[in-house]
Amino acid sequence: MFPSNLLSDLRIRQDAMLASLKALVERESPSKDKQALDSLAAYMRNQLQAVADDVDLINNPNGGNHVLARFRPQEEDAAAMPPALVIGHFDTVWPLGTLADRPFRVEGERAYGPGIFDMKASLVLIEFALAAPRLLGLPQTRPIHVLLTSDEEIGSPTSRRLIEQHAKGCAYVLVLEPPLPGGRLKTARKGVGGFTVEIEGRAAHAGIEPEKGISAVLELAHQIIKVHQLADPKSGTTVSVGVIQGGSTTNVIPAQATARLDVRVTSMDEAKRIETALRALQPVTTGAKLTVNGGFNRPPMERTPAVAGLFDRAKGIGRTLGLDLTEGSTGGASDGNFTAALGLPTLDGLGVPGAGAHAVDEHILVASLPERAALLAALLSGL
Repeated sequence: MFPSNLLSDLRIRQDAMLASLKALVERESPSKDKQALDSLAAYMRNQLQAVADDVDLINNPNGGNHVLARFRPQEEDAAAMPPALVIGHFDTVWPLGTLADRPFRVEGERAYGPGIFDMKASLVLIEFALAAPRLLGLPQTRPIHVLLTSDEEIGSPTSRRLIEQHAKGCAYVLVLEPPLPGGRLKTARKGVGGFTVEIEGRAAHAGIEPEKGISAVLELAHQIIKVHQLADPKSGTTVSVGVIQGGSTTNVIPAQATARLDVRVTSMDEAKRIETALRALQPVTTGAKLTVNGGFNRPPMERTPAVAGLFDRAKGIGRTLGLDLTEGSTGGASDGNFTAALGLPTLDGLGVPGAGAHAVDEHILVASLPERAALLAALLSGL
C-alpha cells in the first residue's frame, strides 16, 4: 500500500523535524495576543507554501488569523472525491516571555518547550507528512484541506463556524491534538459546558437587623448542593463548582453571590438533562432571586459507528507501518467535538506522544516525530 521506505525516510528527516519544531516553539503564540498569533500564522503559511497547492490566511479581526492549506491530487478521479480535513491549532496557553525561563531544549529522548506537546509538534507533522506524496511518490487519493486555527485553547470563539463550514462535505476529519498516554488515539471526548448561577438577596446590618436581610451566600450554598447532585459518575457526567463569589464585608448580610460551574458530559442526552435541570433551579430562601446563564461550548464527541469504523481502518493502516494503534476517551474537549457532532467520522489524538500539556514539564518524545508523520501521511493516502 505504501512505499516501504516511508517510515525510514522520515526517520532520516528527524533532525530537520526538530529544527522546524524549534522554530515553532520559539515563536510564542498566546491565545489572546493577535500580533504574536498573526506572526506565527504568516510563518506557517510560508512553510506550507512549499508543499501545498495553495495556502490562504483567513483574516480574523477578533483574534489571530487562521490558516487554510489545500492539497489537490493530480488524478481526475481522486480530485473529484470528497476531501479529507486535517485540523489543528497554533495558539498556546503560555504568556509571552515563558520562553525566557523555559527555552526549547532536547534532553535525551525528550524535547521540551512551552506549547511543544499541545500542539506545535503537530504542526511539524503536517509540514513533513504532506510533503510525502511529492517526495516519496505516495498516492494522494482525494483532496486534502488543512485548517489551522488560532483560538482553540480559549474555546474556539472565532473558529468554530469556520471549522464547521469547512468540515461539511468532507469524507473524514483527522485532529492533531496530543494523544493519550501511550500514544493512544481519541475516539471519544466529553462535551463541555460553562454555567453561572447568580443569586440576588437583600443587604442588611448583620448585627442590628439581620432579619431584614436575605443572604445570597446562604441561598447559593443550597444551590451548590443541588448542582453537585446532578452529576452522574456512571454515565461520565461531572459537575464542578469551581469559583464562588459573594458578599461585600463581614458585617453585612450579603445581597449578591455567584457560582461558576464546569460541566462535562459524554452524550447529548446528558447535555440536555443537565441544561434542563439547571434552567429549572428555584430559590430555597424566601425572597431570593436566582438566574442561570451559560450553556455548552462544545458538544460531546461520541464514539459513533462512524468514528469506530474510522479508527478500525486507521488501525489497519498503522499495522502496515509496524504501529499498534489503540484508542481511548478523555474528559477534555477539542475542535474534533464540533466535527463529530456534525456526524463526520472524526479521529483525534494524532499528535506526537509526550506529556505535560499546560504544565511546566511539557514535552514530546523525539523518536515519535517521524512515526506520527508517517502515520499521518499513510492515513491521508490510505483512507
